[in-house]
Amino acid sequence: MATRVSDGGASADRNGRAQRGLTRLLVRDMRGLRRLIVPSRLQVTVPDWIEAVRALVDQYGSASASLAADYYEAERVAARVTGRFTVPLLNPPPDEQVDNSLRWATKDIWERDPEDPATTDAQREPLEVRLERAEKKAEAVVQKLVTDQGRGTIQTAVRQDRQAVAWARAAALGACAFCKLLATRGAVYKQDTAGFRSHDGCHCGVVPIFRGQRFELSDHAREWERLYQEYAAPHSGDQLRRFRQALADHGHMPVL
Repeated sequence: MATRVSDGGASADRNGRAQRGLTRLLVRDMRGLRRLIVPSRLQVTVPDWIEAVRALVDQYGSASASLAADYYEAERVAARVTGRFTVPLLNPPPDEQVDNSLRWATKDIWERDPEDPATTDAQREPLEVRLERAEKKAEAVVQKLVTDQGRGTIQTAVRQDRQAVAWARAAALGACAFCKLLATRGAVYKQDTAGFRSHDGCHCGVVPIFRGQRFELSDHAREWERLYQEYAAPHSGDQLRRFRQALADHGHMPVL
């Protein structure tokens, strides 16, 4: 008899909590590195800060991949599939990718001519405000880089494991409309599909599905699917906005 697996299952939930717990520790350590940035010496201290954050990405990314591998192996055992398989841990992102992401997050801190038409309102704010905003952006960017290592580890395992047939997206109740919409698709992501579509601050997870298993949407994902089909699907080109509004109207998220 086929075993059932869901995006709202207990094991997927535990993995999600573990990854979010890792993120909280990551953010704590990132805030500790904030002292490396000296406002009067940005040109010298920001590169030192980037180097330190890059080390955090390596450290926490490896931890995220290990948590994901443990989760995948436990799911494989629960599915009672045959044959041995070693989960390959995803490598950290290239240094260039991390550096570029952090430079983007901090692009508004640099002094600009306030009279220049190209200078944005955000770049005209006091340096203290610009630094605070840059810190928030950097935290979201780094969270994605780290969590992508865990998600990528599961995706890679699904591609390489002959007993794995697909993966599904698990979106948290507080996820954005984009993530909730992708989660309603269920186990349609096969071994040859493109990578996980995520955004800065995304906490969605990846649920592996093995031979002999039957995937079922969680109750909340089924409700998201119903709202999408009723209020958004018929309106080509405007589906995401209408879906977001439908979610808000039915108490699933605030209006943005």
